[in-house]
Formats: sequence, C-alpha cells, structure tokens
Amino acid sequence: MKSKEEGLLDGQDEAPKESLSWTQTLLLTTAPLSQQISFSQVQKISPAALAYLGDAIYELYARMFYLLPLQRPETYHRLVVAQVRAETQALHLRSLTPHLRDTELEIVRRGRNAATGRPKRLDPEIYQQATSLETLIGYLYLTDYQRLTELLEILHLEK
Repeated sequence: MKSKEEGLLDGQDEAPKESLSWTQTLLLTTAPLSQQISFSQVQKISPAALAYLGDAIYELYARMFYLLPLQRPETYHRLVVAQVRAETQALHLRSLTPHLRDTELEIVRRGRNAATGRPKRLDPEIYQQATSLETLIGYLYLTDYQRLTELLEILHLEK
C-alpha cells in the first residue's frame, strides 16, 4: 500500500490532509540539520554566511510552495525566480518588519550592514533589504524554525 506522499509523487492530485501547514512540513523535514549547531556557534556565524544559508532555505521554501499543483518546469522556474529576486525579497522584508521582535530586527540590521557588492542593476538599498531578509531566514532556521514558519506564512506568496 502506498503512502499519501508516494501517491503525490506518482501524480495523484490529492495533497495529504494533515494538521501541519506546507511551510511547517518543509521546515520540519530539514530541522534535524539545524539542531546540530549550538546557539553559541550560531552567534559566531557572520551575517553574510547566515544570508547564504537563508537564500537557500528561502529558495527551497518557494520551490516547495509552487510544487503543487503540478506544472511544467518552465512555469516553476518563472514563479520561483519572481519570488527570490531581490526586489521581491525587499518587499517581503518590509511587510514582515511590523511583526519582527527586537532580536530579529537586530539580525536584520546586521544583515543590512553585511550586504557588500551588488549587481549593477540593483539599487543598494534594495540589495541590503534582500540580504537582510536572507540573514533573518538563515538565523531563524538555525535558532527557531517555528518562528521562521510563522514569518514565512505571513508572506502570502501568490500562486
């Protein structure tokens, strides 16, 4: 007998009916990776390294978000690229800012200050905001994935 997840992989349209959100499921499947790093070790990680991690986590989140309903690879790519562009990440950071705690705002500030170099097409402020969001995501992924889940759910990506 196949599990619901195996059914999804075989192309069946029904998603598993669980109490966890899509975001929570994604983060819980990767959570064991983050639990191998102590809080004191996280404090030593540079904002640029946190942004590097956050970039990967955010892109994975966007890819998982758009995975269903099934689509052509070109459509997936277009949808995900629209979400991971610096301009969109800057908008997301601005929408999250009212919901952030003081410690999270400090991580955002550190990420903004760590943003060096940028593509010529980008305004430096946009690049700093995008890097700040990635830094926050990387930090929360390592320290408080439940909080990361809450914040990602606030973003309301559009299908």
